[in-house]
Amino acid sequence: MSTLSLAVRDSSTMLRRNLLHARRYPSLTLNLLLTPVMLLLLFVYVFGEAMSAGLGAGADRSDYIAYLVPGLLLMTVGSTTIGTAVSVSNDMTEGIIARFRTMAIHRGSVLIGHVVGSVLQCVMSVVLVGAVAVAIGFRSTDATVLEWLAAFGLVTLFALALTWIAVGMGLVSPNAEAASNNAMPLIFLPLISSTFVPLESMPGWFQPVAEYQPFTPAIETLRGLLLGSEIGTTNAVLAIAWCVGLAVLGYVWSTSRFNGDPK
Repeated sequence: MSTLSLAVRDSSTMLRRNLLHARRYPSLTLNLLLTPVMLLLLFVYVFGEAMSAGLGAGADRSDYIAYLVPGLLLMTVGSTTIGTAVSVSNDMTEGIIARFRTMAIHRGSVLIGHVVGSVLQCVMSVVLVGAVAVAIGFRSTDATVLEWLAAFGLVTLFALALTWIAVGMGLVSPNAEAASNNAMPLIFLPLISSTFVPLESMPGWFQPVAEYQPFTPAIETLRGLLLGSEIGTTNAVLAIAWCVGLAVLGYVWSTSRFNGDPK
């Protein structure tokens, strides 16, 4: 078999392994998935009327649902990838990686299995949260088919970028608890972005912090795609730049750490 064929075969095996782990131990994924769902229900039904006032005169709860959902979909991606950091850390500390190193398998297949499995879980989690959003009133009637495809591509690219970062966090963590704590910024950053309120309603000194972090450009781009509204070239360029930059950084960090001499 060629090197490429071996890599594909071994990566597929590792992908099946990680999906089986997720199926047999669903509690972590469900707990992480509950966070964006609970925030969605909380901000719609408890704070919806009050928060809609920040969108402008005449805005109501339905307008706030439309504003809120794109941000929570990307927050779902961030929360799901925390499970990846924990899973990678478990593999590194429980000895299975040492066993894999002695076997005739493609070395990169272990990380590829984690990454592809995590991206698939992210997409499924986004679909589930999106279904809850539709059930409580979210509609995307103004988006075209092309915009829907672009939105799906953005979510997938964002999931890939955060997954590689999460893999790196898992590799440098001494245990699963530390991996979970190290990955907390993936949930914290959406809270200081434009997920819940427009940037204009934030204090002037804080707006640059919220505007140029990774989540806000991606949220604004996804919001424009799903609602069929203006995106802005700056947001789209920043979103793609952040995704590509984080993916490359996470890949280099993870592979260099994984391929280094085991301690």
